[in-house]
Amino acid sequence: MAVAPGNRDAASQLICAAFSPMKKCPTCNRQVEWQDNPFRPFCSERCQLVDLSKWVSEEYRVPGREVSGDTVEDNEEDSRPGTRSSDFAV
Repeated sequence: MAVAPGNRDAASQLICAAFSPMKKCPTCNRQVEWQDNPFRPFCSERCQLVDLSKWVSEEYRVPGREVSGDTVEDNEEDSRPGTRSSDFAV
């Protein structure tokens, strides 16, 4: 990859950041030691739980088409043997 002479410093900073043992926490943007960090990529358990709560409350979403709850249940029942309501004696 060719880098313009004026951009050599910016390019070298990007390369150094990619291979640096320090990363930024996705929740609070603090510098995080990557190696031997049990909460990686987060800086702490608190930031990890803040991120999890955003997923649970659907503040974060994976893009895709909307699926109704009835459709998901019907598909799951049809695809797994022994889980349809008709498989159980009443």
